[in-house]
Amino acid sequence: MLYRRKTYTVEPAMYETFTHFFHTYLLPNQLTHGAQLVGRWVNEERTEIMAMWAYDNRAHYETVDGGIRASEMHVEAQNYRKSLAPLFISSNEDFFTSTGNYGQSPQIVAVSGYIVNEEGHVLLVRNNHRNDTYEMPGGRLELGESLKEAVKREVLEETGIHAEIGDMTGVYQNITSGVICMVFRGRAVSGVPAAQPPETIDVQFVDFDIAQVGDWVKRPQFASRVVDARNSDTIAYESYEVRPYRLIERS
Repeated sequence: MLYRRKTYTVEPAMYETFTHFFHTYLLPNQLTHGAQLVGRWVNEERTEIMAMWAYDNRAHYETVDGGIRASEMHVEAQNYRKSLAPLFISSNEDFFTSTGNYGQSPQIVAVSGYIVNEEGHVLLVRNNHRNDTYEMPGGRLELGESLKEAVKREVLEETGIHAEIGDMTGVYQNITSGVICMVFRGRAVSGVPAAQPPETIDVQFVDFDIAQVGDWVKRPQFASRVVDARNSDTIAYESYEVRPYRLIERS
């Protein structure tokens, strides 16, 4: 892995504005093009902000950086910056590689929910950082919560819908990023579907048959989860790689 440290010197009064800009433009654009955010920190005086990003290697970083600079979101971000006071005084970046494996598991546990309403329509979201496709709502498991609690929380945070969660329908392993996602069926019990910025930019209950899944869910690793949740009476397992997508195993 290659790690990029980006450090900004800022005026304390601009910290909130810069952080909002980061969450609205910089973070979604980086994630969309394949970077991973290790973390972002600010000192106690709010005069220095540091973000650490991870890439597969130098070539991957250059591909990500080129894609970002050519993107519409980058142009939109630069135009928006012109309406603001300077976000930072100065910036610096440098690169690191790891000196070894120190025992911390790289695996990330995530959950997703196949949530239907009374008409049987499926709850789908379009995320800021993956705006080329719709997908089921979901996200990472937090410390101290069960898998079903995590599904409920993520569905509410991303859609405004309170859901009752049922059985698991599949386990999906992204070999490239180390994310293991577990999908559960559920039903909406209250709430009105609505985008929840900055995470989601569109939320809908969608009526489609199985042959139309690809019209909405453009990425194959997400489309298979919808198909399994709708059709399967057993728990599916799938492993795959991304950049580019390659199915490794399915059972």
